[in-house]
Amino acid sequence: MSAFKKHKRLNKELKLIDVYAIATGATLSAGFFLLPGIAATQAGPALVLSYMIAAIPLIPAMFSVIELATAMPRAGGVYYFLDRALGPFLGTIGGIGTWLALILKVAFALIGMGAYIALFFPDLQIKPIAVCIALVLGAVCLFGAKKSGRLQVFMGGGLLAILGVFFVGGLPKLQPDHFNGFFASGFDAIISTAGMVYISYVGVTKVASLSEEVKDPERNLPKGVILALTTAILIYGVGTSLIVGLVPPEQLLGNLTPVAVAAGYAFGPFGVILLSIAALLAFVSVANAGLLSASRYPLAMARDHLLPPQFRRLSKFGTPTNAILLTLATVLLIILLFDPMKIAKLASSFQLLMFALVCLAVIVMRESRIQSYDPGYRSPFYPWMQILGILAPIYLISEMGMFSILFSTGLILLSTFWFYYYARKRVERAGAIYHVFERLGRQRYHGLDPELRGILKEKGLRENDPFDEIVSRSLVFDLNEKCTFESLVQVAAYKLPTIIPLTPEEIFDQVMEGTRIGATPVSHGVALPHFRTDRIEQPEMVLVRNLKGVSMTLYDPLTHEEKESVDVSAVFFLISPERDPAQHLRMLARIAERVDEENFAVEWRLAKDEHDIKESLLHDDKLFSMRIAHDSSAAEWVDHALREIEFPPGCLVAILSRGGLSFVPDGNTVLQQGDRLTIIGDSKGLVDLRERFPQ
Repeated sequence: MSAFKKHKRLNKELKLIDVYAIATGATLSAGFFLLPGIAATQAGPALVLSYMIAAIPLIPAMFSVIELATAMPRAGGVYYFLDRALGPFLGTIGGIGTWLALILKVAFALIGMGAYIALFFPDLQIKPIAVCIALVLGAVCLFGAKKSGRLQVFMGGGLLAILGVFFVGGLPKLQPDHFNGFFASGFDAIISTAGMVYISYVGVTKVASLSEEVKDPERNLPKGVILALTTAILIYGVGTSLIVGLVPPEQLLGNLTPVAVAAGYAFGPFGVILLSIAALLAFVSVANAGLLSASRYPLAMARDHLLPPQFRRLSKFGTPTNAILLTLATVLLIILLFDPMKIAKLASSFQLLMFALVCLAVIVMRESRIQSYDPGYRSPFYPWMQILGILAPIYLISEMGMFSILFSTGLILLSTFWFYYYARKRVERAGAIYHVFERLGRQRYHGLDPELRGILKEKGLRENDPFDEIVSRSLVFDLNEKCTFESLVQVAAYKLPTIIPLTPEEIFDQVMEGTRIGATPVSHGVALPHFRTDRIEQPEMVLVRNLKGVSMTLYDPLTHEEKESVDVSAVFFLISPERDPAQHLRMLARIAERVDEENFAVEWRLAKDEHDIKESLLHDDKLFSMRIAHDSSAAEWVDHALREIEFPPGCLVAILSRGGLSFVPDGNTVLQQGDRLTIIGDSKGLVDLRERFPQ
């Protein structure tokens, strides 16, 4: 059985504002609206310092989660990272345990808002209200992450606006004497309180389980998560200072509605109402973000055969219906049958353990030296950041008490039972850890690198990858007679020394060796021979078209014996610097992506000249082709040098075709009647050109 099958991917609907709203909304609830009163019983006014200290252990986990999510933007978050790094056993533990911990947090949030509702309706039963809200949020999830994201933006915007009013209005009324005896409780009490309130911040990383649905995850995930954590730290720092400074110490101790009480001192009864509304928005926001994130865990595990296949099915809205329904049903059962206020806190130690393993996963992925591991964001201060991220949670777990540790042990045992009972016989893969410890035997999982290469293909090029420029200046051969691959390589090897400092013999040997060991992709009538060398500073390409066919012998990558012969009509030689293997793989992935597009074969076959051949490979939204003529809308450009022409910002002429020849122009090139330009650059600028010069 194949370990990985191509599954239908979730729709990329989440923008930066959605990522920020989900990450922020998953963080600001009980930690701010319930816990300060409880924290005050242990640390007194120093609870403000406890909240600041509590954020420190999360920072390594946050950086690690961002790195893994930008390298592997897949549904499942922590599950997926642990599975691919440490193997399916730990992946199963991480998946089931984190899913249950998230569900407990959702139930906790829905029940926790009862303390604020009781301020106005003391006799109202909270469980029926919690069930109704859960059902509504579940229905929204079924219609797609975009709908949940919009709801999150609305609730998060309202919450931040109300807190802004509270902060501005409350600061002038702050009572400095409430901070007397700041360190009276002692350092140990401050640290133990930090361990208790640490859980306030952990929601900021939950958006990683939605990374598959994020547009441009390499940009939007780091920005969204870091902005969300910064927002949370500011709110907890300023907010707890206001709570301590506004509420008399004797009234704060053990209070379950400390924010509403503080608002009452700042604004009177209106403040109580306003901040109670903010609390309700916060609790519902956490429930929405948690339900959305948690539902992606069964989907991801089902894709990998760790759960039954029913949970990987997507609805017409592109949502994992069965996974959402399972998650929703479990939330409802916990609300109706248990006391989430008690058991949700027990899951904190398990989440700390998962954060430690996520930091370990970054170390494993980096030390595996898998070239296709290509995160768009790399954690700073590696590996010390990750070592701190492993040690700090372990220390905090030891301070959390036996019940939390036993609860986490129970989750681990439950996950272990499921893995050995159901999943072990259905999976054939191992994690990247075997790439690190290859000496343990031939257990290195060769399917991981192709999977990461597939992710590279989906992520596409980065902004600074010079793919368009490389294609623009590439050598082009348009052949009209059938030939063998070996003879074609000889021709290319003879021409390439004009642009790279390698001998024809060295080039020929590198290309043919790659083909013999199975490193040359061949698909859709296209061959892509490639190699890297430390003797060049920038990538170079040769494009070959032969509609009569190039005969290639394919080899078995294991035995290196001849397997079959195929004909291809396109051969793309790519040579890149040795120092940047990830960029080399992204270039290969972009070519593969273009070749997979339906219109490539037609454009390749119908290309009339060298210019068309290059354009057929470049074809995307970042390219505009136009012809210069006296009767065209660009007639004013004739007899003008390129440097005299004002192009939109970020746009440049990559290829100029004249008299059947194509070349890369410079600023002194004077345009002539009949010239054809290929312009690349910023999408907005190209849209402007298309409007000004319709072709």
